[in-house]
Amino acid sequence: MKKNKIIVIGGGYAGLRAIEKLAKNPQNEIILFDKQSYHFMQTDVYDLIANEEDFAQVSVDLFTFCLGFDGNVAFVKEEVMQVDFENKKVISNTQRYQYDQLIIAVGARTKHVESVKGLRTHAHGIKVLHRAMYFKQKFEMALYKKVQLSGTTCHPMNIVVAGGGLSGVEIAAQMASFAKEFYKKNNFMCRRLNIVLINSGAQILQGLDAKLVQKSDKRLQNLGVRICHNTKVAEITEESVTLSTGEKLPIDFMVFAGGIEPNALVCELNLEKNQKGYIITNEYLQVPQYPEVYAIGDCTTIYDGDVVVSPTADVAEQMAEHCAKNIENLLQNKELLPHKIKSRGILIALGRRYAVGRIFGVYIGGYFAFITKKIVEKLYAKMLDRRSHLGCRKIFEQN
Repeated sequence: MKKNKIIVIGGGYAGLRAIEKLAKNPQNEIILFDKQSYHFMQTDVYDLIANEEDFAQVSVDLFTFCLGFDGNVAFVKEEVMQVDFENKKVISNTQRYQYDQLIIAVGARTKHVESVKGLRTHAHGIKVLHRAMYFKQKFEMALYKKVQLSGTTCHPMNIVVAGGGLSGVEIAAQMASFAKEFYKKNNFMCRRLNIVLINSGAQILQGLDAKLVQKSDKRLQNLGVRICHNTKVAEITEESVTLSTGEKLPIDFMVFAGGIEPNALVCELNLEKNQKGYIITNEYLQVPQYPEVYAIGDCTTIYDGDVVVSPTADVAEQMAEHCAKNIENLLQNKELLPHKIKSRGILIALGRRYAVGRIFGVYIGGYFAFITKKIVEKLYAKMLDRRSHLGCRKIFEQN
């Protein structure tokens, strides 16, 4: 029987979950493309920064992950440059790959506003692993320098976080919590820490549940985080940030979490896109012009009625599962199913051992919410690790 060739572009949450489902059918021959050799668990990045997890715990090797299946999944570490949709070919730096079905799951990237002078030079993002690692090192070195100066001078550490969305709120809370605990445990004389969260809207976490917004705001205040609402970053230098209000803030370093935009490949693809540049899909998660092409995860936008479904890891995985189901239905000559994806809940990390959230309509907070979040993250990591360990075992057996 002829093999069904499926190409998946992107080794993020959506791409890996789609592979897990599709690989169960031995007639599917799957190739995963990613320019990185690892999957980065972005939901764990805050623990990485706070030294609660290391590099190995927030990443999974894609080579061994793909080897962990029954011989029908391969990984190609190459950047996809373009797709020839008419001839069903994915084009990399080295060659062209034929497909029967294509899944685009390339995610999104940090949006850098070009009008903000100095943004790319002096601000740090955390959506990709190498930037998160660099930021972690900068944060630790800043703490170390303050320790060296303890007892001689007591200049505060000044951190500015731009972006009042989920990433900005979580990183501000985690840094404030970690630094306060660090100073307390080590009894340093100089414990001054200034964290300023710059939020362009009237409230943080725009579009999220009002009760969660209120709890998150209160937690940030308790941690000593200053929030500047209705404010934007105008200019950044090595030593300061100038705000749209005219205020100038001193900085040791700055984190930019001011939103996301489509991945570079999405911009190059000759597909219909919405006003923000994301790929348009139908109710089956197909690209309308090419029914054999699917877009899932952060590179597309889906709706629950008239409301945009927030792009979370949970939503990306639901999209992957539905996409895989529709591909299997297509192969079995069954009807395609329209998606009914909606957010099943959200958990917001707000510093060490503290979180707030809503799961299936139930509000939780404090240490219980923190433990719930950790369980969800550990279960996900364990699933990937198990597959990767199978791949490692195959390599050892071959040698």
